[in-house]
Amino acid sequence: MKKFIKIFIGVLVLCVFVWTLYYLYKKNDEKPMVYGTESPFVTNIIKKTVATGSVVPRKEIAIKSKVSGIVDKVYLEAGEFVKSGDVIARIKIIPDVVNLNNAESRVNRARIALENAKIDYDRTKKLYDDKVIPQNEYQAAELNYKTAQEELSSAENNLALIKEGTTKSMGSITNTLVRSTISGMVLDVPIKEGNSVIESNTFNEGTTIASVADMGEMVFEGKVDESEVGKIKTGMDLILRVGAIEDQTFKAKLEYISPKGVEENGAIQFEIKAAVELDPDHFIRAGYSANADIVLDRRDSVIALKESTLKFEGDSSYVEIEKSPQVFEKQFIKTGLSDGINIEVLSELDTTTKIKGLPQEEVKPIRPDQN
Repeated sequence: MKKFIKIFIGVLVLCVFVWTLYYLYKKNDEKPMVYGTESPFVTNIIKKTVATGSVVPRKEIAIKSKVSGIVDKVYLEAGEFVKSGDVIARIKIIPDVVNLNNAESRVNRARIALENAKIDYDRTKKLYDDKVIPQNEYQAAELNYKTAQEELSSAENNLALIKEGTTKSMGSITNTLVRSTISGMVLDVPIKEGNSVIESNTFNEGTTIASVADMGEMVFEGKVDESEVGKIKTGMDLILRVGAIEDQTFKAKLEYISPKGVEENGAIQFEIKAAVELDPDHFIRAGYSANADIVLDRRDSVIALKESTLKFEGDSSYVEIEKSPQVFEKQFIKTGLSDGINIEVLSELDTTTKIKGLPQEEVKPIRPDQN
């Protein structure tokens, strides 16, 4: 029994010895870790925040009808340019039966009153010419006659307005012709010939005949989160990217920040507006969605390095500089502005300095059966 135990212990010790030799052999056979290097470079660093929104005309006017009726003729389509005063549509008035009856009755009463006043005037004038009555009686009869004439003219004009929307004395002025109030492009004509329209008045905004906008002056309207709104101010530059125009950016200038936030999906959003600098080679349509990069700060042509090469020790930052192949030495540096990828270097580093980067992975050969 004792002999068996001695043999077992001897075999165990031999196995441990052999495993140790094998482990040391494999350890020495492993290739050392090789690290890549990065060098500082000269670049522009821009710190920015992003706002989403759309590009819209600064001046967009909804043209309303001044009378109620039926659309008789539409002269323009969306996409056409108009000048201020150009006719967009013509409205055919459908008079209210009650108002029309009252207006006709008023004309008849005014005509009867005029005939009676004329008879009285002619009689009074003959008596005045014969020096039978004093002048004041003649003047009173003359005044009544002229007043009756004016009342008949007013009643006839009122009847014409109800039936046709214009009078002889107004000439070419009429409410039945809807005209553009500004010069620009017609964005939309929501009505068609035969549609009923309602006039714009104190109690009703009226039917929109067309939307006209000045496409030469566009603004970006977007939303900024409350965590970012304190970092921006009017006058800041924006870099605008329009979704429908690829590989093209537009400049804009921030000109308005809403003083009041609105809750959207559990977050407080603040509205912003920025004037867009248009490019004559690209036409921006109203309502294009866009993203705006708001430039919070920037550094032009500065020495920078990738943030992935930067390491930290307490409140200090450092990099490992290669002194000889794969031999690195720690060096503390001062940093400046960062854009999240690159960071400005304020210490004395040049573009020839090699800085320790990420370890290089061993490239495994591809077997033929993996092709």
